Amino acid sequence: MTQRQSDEHTFKRFDQELSDLNDVVFRMGGLVEEQIVNAMEALRYEDADAARNVIARDHVVNFLEVQADEQAVNMLALRQPMGRDLRMIMSLGRTVSDLERIGDEAEAIARMTIHMYGESGTTPSHKLLRDTHSMSRLALGMLRDALDSLARLDVDKAIETAKRDAELDSEFQAGLRRLATYIMEDARNVGHTINATFILKSLERIGDHSKDIAECVIYLVKGKDVRHVSPESLDRDLLDKT
Repeated sequence: MTQRQSDEHTFKRFDQELSDLNDVVFRMGGLVEEQIVNAMEALRYEDADAARNVIARDHVVNFLEVQADEQAVNMLALRQPMGRDLRMIMSLGRTVSDLERIGDEAEAIARMTIHMYGESGTTPSHKLLRDTHSMSRLALGMLRDALDSLARLDVDKAIETAKRDAELDSEFQAGLRRLATYIMEDARNVGHTINATFILKSLERIGDHSKDIAECVIYLVKGKDVRHVSPESLDRDLLDKT
């Protein structure tokens, strides 16, 4: 085998390994999306058994995280990539970490559902959970758009997704204020209000991790680390100039 043939073989192996890593990341992303949907449906329909199924599947998310981490480490050690290839592996690695944490938040929502409908002597008023459903739509939309921007390497969509985190934060604060009024109306709401607060916080964190994934896309495509840049300051023209 000539040197040129050897180099071509190495490049093909690297491309295949990168494709394999990409596949694992998006399998993980699809599973995490499904976990959120199932956790919120369990909450909506007061289904403790469905919530237990969400918890039982979390180990699959963890398995995919370990698999992706091993693939990324092996590629870094054996291939010593540079430039965009290195950014790709680093971005996918950071995405895997965020997806695993999103999976943990879906599990946390499921655990709160079991506590409220499978263990507690009373069930919460529907008004206590009103904001959880609107926030879940926002959070899930951010996750889907973040993963879509990664699949397409779409910087504009990544910027738009990162900026939407402010809307989710605003909804979170508004939800907390409404929950506080319910406590003042009836002190017996305290226990379920605390549970609802935990669910809102999990949804807010899902938005944060989705924003992080969007920022990974910006880093991958533009080579700019925007983790500490406020979403309001993110702008395609600014990234092109710097």
